Amino acid sequence: MSRMPVIDRVPESPKGIASPNDGTRQLLQWGSSMTGAGLLAAILLQTLLGGFGPTGASTNTGWFALIVALMCIPFGGLLLTLGIAKWLRNRSLRRSGNRSN
Repeated sequence: MSRMPVIDRVPESPKGIASPNDGTRQLLQWGSSMTGAGLLAAILLQTLLGGFGPTGASTNTGWFALIVALMCIPFGGLLLTLGIAKWLRNRSLRRSGNRSN
């Protein structure tokens, strides 16, 4: 077993700037599109599909829109939040990498 320092065992990619193909763009695209689809379904439910009350939606298509909204808004919001967090992290890594040069 070699006694190599921890810094030497870390691969090159985590040490420096994140690669441009790390999935941040996909997270932002899918998160915003899913959140947008959920918000569109919620707006359509309220305006065109009869709305909803304490017992649920009033039409069959309203139920479908409610299900889509309740699935897309939370999951898309999580994807979008993760994408924004990765984007901010990559931005700060790029800025700290520029200072050290």
